[in-house]
Amino acid sequence: MALLTLVSAAFLGVAYCQNGTGSITDLPSYMTHINATRNDSSPVVLHIDTKDVSKRNATAPYLYGLMHEDISHSGDGGIYAELLANRAFQGSNWNTTLLPNYNGSLIGASENPIEPIAPVLTAWAAIGNGTRVTLDRLHPLSSAIPTGIEIDFPEDAEGEVGFQNFGWWGMNVEPQTYNVSFYVQGNYPRNQENTTAFTVSLRSNLTGEVFASSTVSNVSVSFIDHTFVTTTLHPNATAPNSNNTFVISFDGDTVKGQTYYFSLFSLMPETFMGTPNGLRKDIAQAFYDMNPTFLRFPGGNNLEGVSPQQRWKWWETLGPLTDRPGRAGDWEYLQWTEDMNIERLLAVYAGFSLDVWGQSGASYPPDRMQEILQEALDEIEFCQGNITSKWGSVRASLGHPEPFDIKFVEIGNEDWFSSTYPYRWEYLYNGLKAAYPNITYISTAYNEASASFGYNISIPAGELWDTHHYEEPSFFVRGFDFYDNWQERTNNTGVEIFLGEYSALQIDTPTGIVDFSFPADVHITYPRLVSALSEGVYLLGMERNPNVCKLSAYAPSLQDFNWYNWTPDMIGFDADPSHTVLSASYWLQTLLGSFRGTQTLPVTNSEGEFNPLFWVATLDEDKNCIYLKVINILGDSVPLSVNIPEAYSSVNGTILTAADLNSYNYIYNQTEVVPKPLNIYTSAPTRYGDDAVFKWDVPRWSVTVLQFDL
Repeated sequence: MALLTLVSAAFLGVAYCQNGTGSITDLPSYMTHINATRNDSSPVVLHIDTKDVSKRNATAPYLYGLMHEDISHSGDGGIYAELLANRAFQGSNWNTTLLPNYNGSLIGASENPIEPIAPVLTAWAAIGNGTRVTLDRLHPLSSAIPTGIEIDFPEDAEGEVGFQNFGWWGMNVEPQTYNVSFYVQGNYPRNQENTTAFTVSLRSNLTGEVFASSTVSNVSVSFIDHTFVTTTLHPNATAPNSNNTFVISFDGDTVKGQTYYFSLFSLMPETFMGTPNGLRKDIAQAFYDMNPTFLRFPGGNNLEGVSPQQRWKWWETLGPLTDRPGRAGDWEYLQWTEDMNIERLLAVYAGFSLDVWGQSGASYPPDRMQEILQEALDEIEFCQGNITSKWGSVRASLGHPEPFDIKFVEIGNEDWFSSTYPYRWEYLYNGLKAAYPNITYISTAYNEASASFGYNISIPAGELWDTHHYEEPSFFVRGFDFYDNWQERTNNTGVEIFLGEYSALQIDTPTGIVDFSFPADVHITYPRLVSALSEGVYLLGMERNPNVCKLSAYAPSLQDFNWYNWTPDMIGFDADPSHTVLSASYWLQTLLGSFRGTQTLPVTNSEGEFNPLFWVATLDEDKNCIYLKVINILGDSVPLSVNIPEAYSSVNGTILTAADLNSYNYIYNQTEVVPKPLNIYTSAPTRYGDDAVFKWDVPRWSVTVLQFDL
């Protein structure tokens, strides 16, 4: 992701029809067709060659994966299962803006108007008359978490008093176990040595109904250090909505005149695979159901930071939460890949950081690149080093003596925005390759900076180029054959491709120039059927070239409907799991990734040509079947005939389509664009093939996978 601007949903707006109102045809960016579509519905006749084994290629086993970038509350408030917002008071939201007579962007609006990015009390509120809640830096939990909150109770406190957290725009309450914890320290002059009872509860923010409650009694709160308090909550019913709150309360008569200092709260529901401190179940399950093969992390601009000091310092993300200064860490990402049994694509900091100014930033000079190389070497050693090594022993001490094997390492992120990548890439690649020769390395630039900075990166054979495409639908359609003979055409012998970020960002325009200010009349806010069709055509072009195209990942993957930096995104969500929306682009990747095959099969066309129909065929040797993936981008059906010289016993299929090219999924209408079984024959003959021809009219605006069982 190239843009750093942080904006709220109020600034970006929400998708038209999101809540089931309005009409799709009233979308300001409504489109009637993909401009690159050839208006030809004449029949297509295909011949799939199953006889000549020499013409096959092994498919790319890692083609469909995941990219996670911690924006749009995709981490905190998203896939990270923690329900409490601002639980450790480690920062706040901010924005960049252009100001007259100043060069580039500057920090504009921020939650903390005095010190941007500094702690705030957002999401917290007092309960009871006179209860005072303020930020506290005089009783730090640790050097990593220097700020907490001070709770002061008046001398006339009575009834219920305390404070509450509203979560990430609410919190889901349902029958399950919620683990609660927090740190607390007492004020000796006010509290003396009284024991304290803490009552924690989950309540409706609308009615006050208590769904679960637990009291921890007779706690002797330390005045020197923090006391760690834990308990569990067990609701017996599901709350009617997510407008709920977490409460810590006291009997006012027992705490009148007293003061407490709290820090690092946690309200953790049950997680994906039951992993402690793990992933939100519904979002993680949605990723898992896509059958992904890898996770790229830590993703995008989060790696670079907005200054060298704010770069990804992986070593500060390890160990107890009390020792972490406030970033989602390698540890969670590594556990994520283990929970899903997928490969790791580790991005390492490459000596370039962005700046609030815009897309440029500071680079480490050549004479300091050894520092950056050592950071990367240490990080890889932490992941997969022997337990006798320095960092491998740290991993083991944290409870994971088994290595997290690293297959891919990406050096930087979108480094074409800098003029310095040539020396940084060369230094880091040579140093990393010498230490870890079996890892495949990925360059974040090839020719993108040729116009701006006058360089191309020479990528060694066997390594990859990470290319990013936020484009119009017609770009993807016209790019169907881009990777045909790409190595020979560009003199990149042996270099392979990673489509690291892609999405249909706006509708077709006369200029074809993407407007990253997201104007409503052209921007695609949520992925539509047209997104799936056009992205799918491009991905079929990659499937046809498995010797070149090895990896791909849609981006961004997640957004909270309440606050986001960027649209469109693959999965949308809020605090209520029933509102999670799996987009058309999500279902496209799920469909293509679920029917991969092991060998490509040659396909010739004796009638018709590519566009509006696009196709690719593979053989699944394990299931003994042929997959024929067919995309029709025309607004009319196209007759298709398929000749297979080998006998097959049955045909079935799965289709992704909808009523309108602009159809998309949204809250309360999450199944507008989803794959459905395709019943081609109601009564199938015992065998097909040999001289029999399979005939079928490919529906308009559709992505289909046909399965021929041999």
